[in-house]
Amino acid sequence: MSSTAVKQDGPAAVAPAPTVGSHVRGYWRRVRGGDIGALPAVAGLLVLCTIFSIMRPSFLTAGNFANLFTQGAAVTLIAMGLVFVLLLGEIDLSAGFASGVCAAVLANVVTVLGYPWYVAVLAAVLTGLVIGTTLGFLVAKVGIPSFVVTLAGFLAFQGVVLLLMEEGRNISVRDSVLVAIANRNLPPALGWALTALAVAGFAAVQLLRYRKRAARGLLNDPLAMVLGRIGILAVVLGVAVYVLNLERSRNVLISSLKGVPIVVPIIAILLVVWTFVLQRTSYGRHIYAVGGNKEAARRAGINVDRIRISVFVICSTMAAIGGIVAASRANSVDPNTGGSNVLLYAVGAAVIGGTSLFGGKGRVLDAVLGGAVVAVIDNGMGLMGYSSGVKYVVTGVVLLLAASVDALSRRRASATGNR
Repeated sequence: MSSTAVKQDGPAAVAPAPTVGSHVRGYWRRVRGGDIGALPAVAGLLVLCTIFSIMRPSFLTAGNFANLFTQGAAVTLIAMGLVFVLLLGEIDLSAGFASGVCAAVLANVVTVLGYPWYVAVLAAVLTGLVIGTTLGFLVAKVGIPSFVVTLAGFLAFQGVVLLLMEEGRNISVRDSVLVAIANRNLPPALGWALTALAVAGFAAVQLLRYRKRAARGLLNDPLAMVLGRIGILAVVLGVAVYVLNLERSRNVLISSLKGVPIVVPIIAILLVVWTFVLQRTSYGRHIYAVGGNKEAARRAGINVDRIRISVFVICSTMAAIGGIVAASRANSVDPNTGGSNVLLYAVGAAVIGGTSLFGGKGRVLDAVLGGAVVAVIDNGMGLMGYSSGVKYVVTGVVLLLAASVDALSRRRASATGNR
C-alpha cells in the first residue's frame, strides 16, 4: 500500500508543463475576465492604419511613416510621464504648459543668453523638476486635490510662458544639436546596428528570465512563446528600420533623406528605462501599491507622500523633455508652445493606450501605443482633408471609448474576482 501511495503522490506533486495552447487559453480567460491590457489600442491602431491606407495610399509611404514618429513624439513623451501620475489615480492638467515653460527656458538660455545647448537642456529639465516638486508637495503635503493644483498650474504656467516670451515674441532655436533631435536622421547603418542591439538585449533578458525561473522550478512561459516574442520584435523593428532607411527625398540630387529619426531611439531609451523602473524595482512596485490601495500601502510601511511627490516630478520632467522635442521640431518657441491640444492629446494617449484613470493599472508602453493612435488619427485625417474640428471630434470619441472600455473591464474584473 505504501508503494501505491507513492505512485499516487508522485504525479500529483509535479505541475504540468505549460504549452502554447494553455498559454493562449489563459490569456483569453484573462481578457474575458476584464484584464484586456493594451489589446484595444493595438486593435484600434491596426484598424485605423488599414482604413487610412485604403482611403489614402500615401499614408503608407516611407515619408509619411517617418513623419508619424516626429509628429507624435512630444505628445508621447509627455504621456509617458502622465502614466506615473495616473497610476496613483491622480491627474496633472498642467503638463502641457509645463512643457511650454521648459521650452521657453530652453530657447531663452540657448538663443537669448547664448549658452551651449547642453546648458539649455539642463536648465529646461531642472525647470521641469522644480515644477513637479512644487506640484507634488502641494498635493501630498498640503493636501490640495491634484485636479485643483494642476488646474491652477495650467493657468499660471500659461502666464509664465507669456512672460518669458515677452507677451508674444517668437524665439528661434538654431542650435544644430537641438534642431537635429526632431529634424535629423540616423545613418542607415547605425539604425540597423541599434536594431540588432535592441533585439539582442531583449532576447538576453527574456532567455535569462526563462532560465532562472526554470532553474528554480517556477511556472514559466513556454519556450516557444518566449522565442515568438523575440521573433515578433525582430520582425517589427526590422520592417520599421527598412522602411525608414528608404530614400524619402523628392530630389536626391539636392539632398538625401533617409534613416531612422533621431527622436525614435530617444523615446525607445526612455521607454526601456521607465519600464524597468516600474516593473523591476521596489519603487515601481510601491507606485502600483499606492495606486491600488493608498491606505493599505501606508500600513505596509510605504512612504505614500514621497511616492506621490515623485510621480509629479517624473511627469513634469518628462514634460520638459517633450517641450525640448517640440521646440526642436518647430525650430522655435512661441506663446502657444505646450498649449492648444497638447495636454488633451497627452492624457488621451495614456488612457487610449490602456492606462486606467482609476489608478493601479498601466504601463509606460501604453503611452507609446496611445501616442501612435493619436498621431495616426491626426495624420490620417489630415491626409484625407478633414478639418481640425473633425479631428477633435474623432479623437474625443476614441478617448471616450477607451475610458468606457477601462470602466467596463474593471467592472468585469471585479465581478469575476480578477482585481
